[in-house]
Amino acid sequence: MPARLDHTIVRSRDRFAGARFLTGLLDAPEPTAFGPFASVPLDGGVTLDYMEVAAGEVAWQHLAFLVSEKEFDAIFERIRRRELAYWADPFHQEPQTINHLHGGRGVYVDDPDGHSIEFITHTYVSE
Repeated sequence: MPARLDHTIVRSRDRFAGARFLTGLLDAPEPTAFGPFASVPLDGGVTLDYMEVAAGEVAWQHLAFLVSEKEFDAIFERIRRRELAYWADPFHQEPQTINHLHGGRGVYVDDPDGHSIEFITHTYVSE
């Protein structure tokens, strides 16, 4: 049986600010405190656990979320309503546009710690 991801830790200067940024875009419930973490539950029992560290200890991460077309529309509307910068690519070469890779749509936005958050409607992996 292949392993299943249970949780991952995301380093943040402010654990609840980082977690709330994500839950705000996803329109998900408020993150919960779990020991030193602000925990964001995702489908399949996976959690993202934001851990507060000193600014110099925040290492850039990329988090990609596969969402439905309807969810993408809602998330993209929240991005635009907040007037957030967004990109079609991870290198920030195509600002204020989305991509249409693999027959889907995708967008990148940076969270308060500079982590690259990607929302896609079609996986990049062959099915």
